[in-house]
Amino acid sequence: MKLAYLLNSYPMTSTTFIRREIGAIERAGVPVKRFAVRQWSERLVDPQDMSESGRVEYLLTGKSGRLIGGLARQALFRPRSFGEALEAVGELKRAAGGGLVRHAAYLAQAIRLRKRCDQLGITHIHAHFSTNAAAVAMLCRLLGGPSYSFTVHGPDELEELAANSLTEKTQHAAHVVAISQYCRERLCAHLPEHLHGRIRLVPCGVDLSVYPDPPTVPPMSARLLSVGRLCPQKGQVEIPAAIAAVAARYPGISVVLVGDGESRAAVEREISVTGTGGRVKLIGWRTNAEVKRRIGETRALLLPSHAEGLPIVIMEAFAMGRPVITTRIAGIPELVDETCGWLVEPGDAAGLAGAIADAMAANKLLLARMGREGRNRVAARHDINKIAPQLIALFEAAGG
Repeated sequence: MKLAYLLNSYPMTSTTFIRREIGAIERAGVPVKRFAVRQWSERLVDPQDMSESGRVEYLLTGKSGRLIGGLARQALFRPRSFGEALEAVGELKRAAGGGLVRHAAYLAQAIRLRKRCDQLGITHIHAHFSTNAAAVAMLCRLLGGPSYSFTVHGPDELEELAANSLTEKTQHAAHVVAISQYCRERLCAHLPEHLHGRIRLVPCGVDLSVYPDPPTVPPMSARLLSVGRLCPQKGQVEIPAAIAAVAARYPGISVVLVGDGESRAAVEREISVTGTGGRVKLIGWRTNAEVKRRIGETRALLLPSHAEGLPIVIMEAFAMGRPVITTRIAGIPELVDETCGWLVEPGDAAGLAGAIADAMAANKLLLARMGREGRNRVAARHDINKIAPQLIALFEAAGG
C-alpha cells in the first residue's frame, strides 16, 4: 500500500493531532505522502509544524495556471471520466447552494491529485474532515484515481450534512471514520441505511510515550488553563465572569488562555467589564512544548465549549494527569465524567462558576485520583500508537 493524506490547509496550529497521527502511521512502517489544497494563511508557531510544512505538496497554492491546463487536457483526452466528474461537481454545487468557481477548482485540484497519485503509485487517499478535501478525493476517485476515505470530526460538519454532500461522498468512499460514538450516531441518522456499514469508529489520539508515566499529581495551586482557538464555539468569553464569581472565595485564582481568533476582542471586553485583568491572561498561540509545560503547572483544564467534536486538548490534559472542567456536549461525555472532571451544560454561567469552585475546593487526594482516571482512559481509548494500526488495516483493506 502507498498512502496519501489530504487536507484543506495543513499544517495548522489546530492540526497538530493529524501530524501526530501521520507520525504514528509512519512509525508503524507505512510512509505517508502529504497533500493539502493550500498553505495556512496564519503564522505557524511550533517548530515541528514548521518542519512539517516542508513535507507537504500543495494542490492549489502557486499552481493556478497548471490547474487550468490540467482541466483542458482532461476534457480533451479523457472526456468520459471528465464528464462523470463534472456531473458530480454539479451535484456538489447544487447541494451547497452555489459556488461555481469554488467547485470548478475542486475538479481542477482532483485532476492534479489524480496525476500525482499515478506518478507516485498512491493506492489510497485519506482526507481529514468531510469538507473540501473529501470533495477533491471523491472527484479524484471518479477520474480513475485511488480509493479514498475520510474522517468526520464535527461540530460544523455535523450541522451541514446535506449541504456538504455527505451521502454522495460516503457513496464513493471505501469507508468513513467517525471519531466518537456521538459522531457515528449523527452520521447514521443522516445516511441511508445501506451506507451505515461504511462508518468506522476510530478515535483520535495522543502519543502517550511523550508524557510522564505515571503522571505527576496536579499542583495545589489556583491556576487553570484553557487551550483552543478563541471563537464563539469554544465559549472562552464566559471565562472572565466565571472567574470573577469565585474570586472572593479563592483570591489566588487565575487562568491562562492559550490561543487566538475572532473572539479575542470579546474576551478582552469581558475581562475589562468583570475586572479580571489580573486573573485572566491571553497569551496567543504557543508551541506544543509550552502547552505541555503549562498543562503540567495547572490544577485543571478549563474548556467551556458550546460546540465540539472530541477535543484533543482534553486527551492531552488527561495524559498529564490533570482533570478537566468542560461541557456536556457531543463526544465529550464519552471521555469525561465526574470521576475525572466536572461537566456542566454549555452556557450555564452558574454551573461553570460552581464547577470551577469545586475544582478549587478539591483536595490533593481527589485531584490525584481524578488525574489517574483520566490517564487510564486515554491509555485505553486514545493512544495513537494503538490507533494507527487500526487505521492502517482500514486503508489496506480499501486500497490494497
